[in-house]
Amino acid sequence: MRVALHTRVRADRVAAYEEAHREVPAELTRAIRAAGCTSWTIWRSGTDLFHLIDCEDYVRLLAELRTLPVNIAWQARMAELLEVAHDYSGDGADAGLPVVWQL
Repeated sequence: MRVALHTRVRADRVAAYEEAHREVPAELTRAIRAAGCTSWTIWRSGTDLFHLIDCEDYVRLLAELRTLPVNIAWQARMAELLEVAHDYSGDGADAGLPVVWQL
C-alpha cells in the first residue's frame, strides 16, 4: 500500500531537520523495514514536508513502531523540530492524504 503524509518543520529548524535525516539510526531503519516498509521518501517545500511511504500495512507499521524505544527517541528528537508531527497513535492511520488524481 502507498500512504502520503504531510508534516511541517519549524521554520527556524529546517537545517537541523535535514541534518538529523542525514544520520537516521540504522536500528530505526532496520525496524521500519522489519515492520513492512519498503520505501519512505520525504520531500520538503519551504517548511512543508511530504512523505510517501510504501508498506505492506500502514496500521501495522504504526503499531510496531509506536512503542519501539529507538522510534520513541527519534520522535522525541523530531518533536523539537516539527510544528506538525507524524502521528503514531491509532488515529494516525487516518492521517494519510487523500488521492485526488493518479495516472
